[in-house]
Amino acid sequence: MNAPVLNAPRVVRLNAADNVVVAVDPIEAGATVEGIAARSRVMRGHKMATAAIPTGAPVLKFGQVIGFAALDIAPGEWVHEHNVEMHAFARDYRFAEGARPEEVLPVEMQATFQGYRRANGKVGTRNYIAILTSVNCSATVARFMAEEIVRSGVLRDYPNIDGVIPLVQGGGCALDVKGEGYEVLKRTQWGYATNPNVGGVVMVGLGCEGFQIGRWKDAYNVQESDTFRTMTIQETGGTRKTVAAGVEAIRAMLPKVNAVRRETTPASELMLALQCGGSDGYSGITANPALGAAVDELVRHGGTAILSETPEIYGAEHLLTYRAATREIGEKLVGMIRWWEDYTARNKMEMNNNPSPGNKLGGLTTILEKSLGAAAKGGTRTMTGVYHYAEPVDAKGFVYMDTPGYDPVSATGQVAGGANVLCFTTGRGSAYGCKPTPSIKLATNSDIYRRMIDDMDINCGDILDGVSIEEKGREIFAKVLAVASGERSKSEELGYGDAEFVPWQIGATM
Repeated sequence: MNAPVLNAPRVVRLNAADNVVVAVDPIEAGATVEGIAARSRVMRGHKMATAAIPTGAPVLKFGQVIGFAALDIAPGEWVHEHNVEMHAFARDYRFAEGARPEEVLPVEMQATFQGYRRANGKVGTRNYIAILTSVNCSATVARFMAEEIVRSGVLRDYPNIDGVIPLVQGGGCALDVKGEGYEVLKRTQWGYATNPNVGGVVMVGLGCEGFQIGRWKDAYNVQESDTFRTMTIQETGGTRKTVAAGVEAIRAMLPKVNAVRRETTPASELMLALQCGGSDGYSGITANPALGAAVDELVRHGGTAILSETPEIYGAEHLLTYRAATREIGEKLVGMIRWWEDYTARNKMEMNNNPSPGNKLGGLTTILEKSLGAAAKGGTRTMTGVYHYAEPVDAKGFVYMDTPGYDPVSATGQVAGGANVLCFTTGRGSAYGCKPTPSIKLATNSDIYRRMIDDMDINCGDILDGVSIEEKGREIFAKVLAVASGERSKSEELGYGDAEFVPWQIGATM
C-alpha cells in the first residue's frame, strides 16, 4: 500500500477548459499535481501544463487564450516566456449581447458614508486645497507655497481641511497648443480643479508657457473667487513675490474651505477608481476578482466604478464589449484598442511590452494573461459608458476610461474624471498613494501583505486559504465606505500622494 502524499503543493485550476494550473505553493520537480509529475520546479504564482500543448496551440487560462506554445510543451512542464509566445488572434466582440438592466437599490436602502456635499451637488471624501501648475517652470514656486503653509502651522486652526497639496507636473510648454496633448492637459487640470475632494484652488504659472492660464479659464468660463485664484510668476514679479501672493491667497480661503461638514450621504455618490500595479500570478485569482465583487456591490447601491489601463485590458476587451450597454459603447472601446495598436507601432513598440520584469517574476507571461486578470477588477455589471482620458464621468454604474497602464498616469486621468476614492491591487508590492483621492491598497497574497503591512490595507491572499470572493468583496466595500467617511488609508498615513499627479503627455515635445 502506497503511503499518502503529505503536503502536496496546492494549485488552482481556473476553468475546466484550461491546459495549465497555477501554483499556490512552489511545485518541486517530481511532485505530483493532478496525477501529473512536475518535470521541473514551478515557482508559486507560475503555471504548470496539465496537458500536451503542441507548437502553435493556444495556452488556456481563465478559459481564455493567454498565448501560444512556442514549442511543444509536455504535461508537467513549467509554462512561461521561454516556451510561450504571443501573436494576433481573432476575438469575437459580441457587442452588447451580455448587457442587462441593472437593479439598483432605492436610495433609502443604499449604504451610506459621511461625505462633503459641494455646492454643485457632488460629494467629496476629502477636503484639500490644491495648488495646480500650468507648467513645470512654476512647480518649485507651488511647492514653496505649500511648504510655507505647513511650516506656519496655520492648518491646525482649520481641522476640516486635509491639507494643501502642490500638484506639479512636467509639461505645459513645448507642445502643440492645437494638438491632442494640449487638450488632454486642459481636461486634466480642469478635472482636478473641480474634483469634489478639492475645496479650494490656487493655479500658478510662469507666464510665457504654451498652456496659458487665461486661455484655460476662458475655455471653462472660470472666474476668480474666494476659493479659486490664479497668478503667474512673471506678472506677479518673480519667485519671492509669487510665493507670498500664493500664501496670502491660501490663507484667505482657509475659513471658507474649512466651513464644510461631513454629512450622511448615499453610496450612489461614490466614484471608485480601479487600479492594479506590481501584478503577479495571483492578481487575477484573488484581489482583482474580489475588487470586482465589491464593484458589483457598489453598482447595486447606485455608485460608479472606473476601469482603465487600456494596454492592460488588451486581449480581454471582448469580455467588456460583450457586456456593453450598447453596440456604440462597445465599438468606442475597440476604437481605443486600435489607437493603441497604432500608437505603439509608430513608436517601434508592441503591446506585449507591457508586462514588467516584476510581473514576469510573479508568474505573468504575456499581456493577454495580465489583461484577463486585470479586467476582473471591473466585476460583472453592464458597461454603461466609455470615456477618453480625463473626461468627466457622467454615467452611473460600471464604466471604462482610456488611459495608459502606468499607474500614476492612469489614476491621474480617473481622478480628473471625478473619482473620489480609489482601490489599488498589488502582488509585488506597489508603493503608491493618491491625493486628493484616498487610495486603498489590496494585497494579492499573504506574503506581501505581511512584508509590507504598513502599506497594505486589506489582505486578499486568504482567498487561497478558503475565504470566498464574495466575502472578500464585502470586506472591500465596507473599507471603501469607511475610508470615504474619513478613515485614513495606509498610504495616507505614510504621506503618499503629492508626487503622484502625472498627466498623460501625448505627442512630440517641441
